[in-house]
Amino acid sequence: MNNYRRNSKPHSRLLPYATIRAASEGDPDAVNAVLRHYEGYITRLAMRQLHDEYGNTYLCVDEAMRRRLEIKLITGILAFRAA
Repeated sequence: MNNYRRNSKPHSRLLPYATIRAASEGDPDAVNAVLRHYEGYITRLAMRQLHDEYGNTYLCVDEAMRRRLEIKLITGILAFRAA
């Protein structure tokens, strides 16, 4: 019997502890790995609805908001103290 549920989301992979620790110590490659991990979530948070003159609705990414969210994440990473 197939144990995969049809409507369930696939389990997202966690970042390895070594990557988190390296990112909190300021390693640029590790910080980029964390940014890539959260890239989709950040993009989703930065989505905005726009309306044209005909009343059509469009979704687009607010690049300024996306960049601000990335900067907040980087600031949080560097402030994090891993045990």
